[in-house]
Parts: sequence; C-alpha cells; structure tokens
Amino acid sequence: MSALKIRMYGDPVLREKAAPIDAVTAELRELAAEMAETMYEHDGIGLAGNQVGIARRIFVMDASEEYAGSKRNGKRTAPEEPQYEVLLNPEIVEASDEDCEYSEGCLSIPGVEGKVFRPARIRVRWQDLDGAQHEEELDDLRARVFQHELDHLDGVLFVDRMAVPLRARLAGKLNALRQKTETAAG
Repeated sequence: MSALKIRMYGDPVLREKAAPIDAVTAELRELAAEMAETMYEHDGIGLAGNQVGIARRIFVMDASEEYAGSKRNGKRTAPEEPQYEVLLNPEIVEASDEDCEYSEGCLSIPGVEGKVFRPARIRVRWQDLDGAQHEEELDDLRARVFQHELDHLDGVLFVDRMAVPLRARLAGKLNALRQKTETAAG
C-alpha cells in the first residue's frame, strides 16, 4: 500500500461537493486503508476524500486519546494498533445551540491555524465499510473532527469558518499557498 497525495489549498477538488457512496467495494476498502495510512503519515487526525482528489463522501478519522492526544514536540506517536474510523455518507442530524471555540489546522492548508466556532455536540449518522448504518451523539474532539471533515465533503474549508479579521490576517499566507498549488499544477 502507498500513501496518497494530499491536495493543497487552491486545488479545485477541495471546493467540490462530494458525491455519495453507492456501494462498498474492494476498491473502496483499499481507498479507506490508503487514506488512513496517509493521515497517519502526515500526522493528521482526519482526512476526507476531497483531500486526496476523490470527491466521494468518505472520510477517515482517529480522534482517540491514544493517538490524537499523543502529540509531543509537534508530532503524534503513530498507534501500534490503528483505531481509525471510516465514515461513509456522513451527515449531521442535529446540532447543539452551544458553540465551542478551537484552533483548527488542516493537512491541505499547511502552516495555517485559526480559531473556529462549531457546535459543541452533534448527533450524526453514517455508514461503515460493512454497510451498517450508525447514529451517535458526538462531543469534544470527535465532534470537532467530524464537522471539519464533513465540511471538506461539502467543499468548505476551515478558513471559511474563521472570523473575517483573522481570515484577513491570513490572506497573504493563503494566497501564497494557492499560487504554489497553481504553479505546481502547471
């Protein structure tokens, strides 16, 4: 298995609305495993299909304390037994009125972090790789990661959710990232 290429800020696929997953196939299972490998390789806690150039409604995440909470000296410790989740056709069914603030970053927007307000608790629904439907209430980091990755599937980036003054301060950095991506695309 090989890690996938992460698409960077400015790549049009990051702004696409992802298409639903119709069937769980061997190829989809392989994609999920490759996405997880890529997420761990790049020290992420979530990765959406759009971020690897596949505009389908799939994301992987590992918000476990053993992994997400293991960050020391700027790097997480890769888990011996990966605990990532694969979520197909995810959706938010209900969201709390209470918001919480958290500094987010993104593998597709390296070097940029900023505070984003999101609902503190959400009720979500998704399908797993066995075709089973799940519904669960999430809070804390799992809720945050779920919302961030779901935004990717809708073509929304965390910088779009930042307060306007913060986004304005990051404009130069974002423009430089976009130009670098456009130059690399040729």
